[in-house]
Amino acid sequence: MGVLNVTPDSFSDGGRWLDSEAAVDHGRAMVAEGADIIDVGGESTRPGAAEVPVDEELRRVVPVVEALAGETRVSIDTRKPEVAEAALAAGATIVNDVSAGLHEVAAAAGAGWVAMHMRGTPATMQQHATYGDVVAEVQAFLVAQAEGAKAAGVTEVWIDPGLGFAKTATHNLTLLHHLDRLVATGYPVAVGASRKSFIGKLTGDAPVEDRLEGSLAAAVWAMEKGAAMVRVHDVRATVQAARLVAA
Repeated sequence: MGVLNVTPDSFSDGGRWLDSEAAVDHGRAMVAEGADIIDVGGESTRPGAAEVPVDEELRRVVPVVEALAGETRVSIDTRKPEVAEAALAAGATIVNDVSAGLHEVAAAAGAGWVAMHMRGTPATMQQHATYGDVVAEVQAFLVAQAEGAKAAGVTEVWIDPGLGFAKTATHNLTLLHHLDRLVATGYPVAVGASRKSFIGKLTGDAPVEDRLEGSLAAAVWAMEKGAAMVRVHDVRATVQAARLVAA
């Protein structure tokens, strides 16, 4: 899953693809590099990010989804039902849902749905990074949401531990270490570690643009543990790594 942030303030590439034409070109480039899905998002969910009005988020994402949907599979990365509905109408076929609450929208459209674990909102989530057993608590939440989505009629359900979302670096590493416990639930697991701050901290405070090697290590680890999808910024390098793991 290739990341396509149509935002001015995303932590890794904010502003680079805010122009719709540039965003579409980048999406096509990621497909050429081997991405199976392009994940279009119009609202940053980095720690501390402010909410974007519905109209603005729609303005950012719908033209990009429309342009790419005829060429590749597109997911919409959003917390808002209005945005999810509009993107699905424009041709997206997956809702990548950081709120884990939009399964009814996906069910109504016959779309896939990714349930991600988060507490609070992007603006407040790091205040809620307290767990007794982070793996057990994340697993219980995701299984409950997945079962609810299945009951509502969603036939393609993914679960995502939400690395960096109400998680410390230690929580992220613990979830990666025990990722096989999420895989054992039977739901396909998606993992998004690419370029995140815990990778920077573990690699000598590496800046965002210098986290490729750490991101690849996290992606390979996740695949080896059984993850069915990795969400990444650096598609070409990760596809090469994925092919080697598969071989």
